[in-house]
Amino acid sequence: MARANAKVILALRETARNLGQSNAYQWGHMGACNCGFLAQQVTHLQKREIHQSAMVGHGDWSEQLRDYCPTSGLPMDEIISEMTRFGFDIEDLVHLERLSDPAVLATLPERSFYHNQKKDVIRYIVAWAQLLENKLADRINLEQLYLKEEILV
Repeated sequence: MARANAKVILALRETARNLGQSNAYQWGHMGACNCGFLAQQVTHLQKREIHQSAMVGHGDWSEQLRDYCPTSGLPMDEIISEMTRFGFDIEDLVHLERLSDPAVLATLPERSFYHNQKKDVIRYIVAWAQLLENKLADRINLEQLYLKEEILV
């Protein structure tokens, strides 16, 4: 699963916010689908640029993730590499495209999601961000932080 750090959590939250404010969601468009919105946030590429990169290869996100090769030089593989360097792994992206990560779904009371429905994508991404935030919080020792702060003051 994605690294539980502030950078990844904020990227997920911003992706959900952008998706909620956008009228451009299209599950069949490589730059405006579930992974496309996250890719926009991470890479700062426009949906058109992501889609054009994807058209050099073949298939949807799931197929391109399956065929991913970090040394291929293909534009889509470069985008995927940037996302993995950012803190996501290939499985995260596969699950995001289909809203299928069991760990994320287990945190939600309703488990019936449609992978191509914007409202469901937003709920899934928000739940994923919360799951990572909870994991991060579990690793923080407030007593140690307090003592460090005391020493620094």
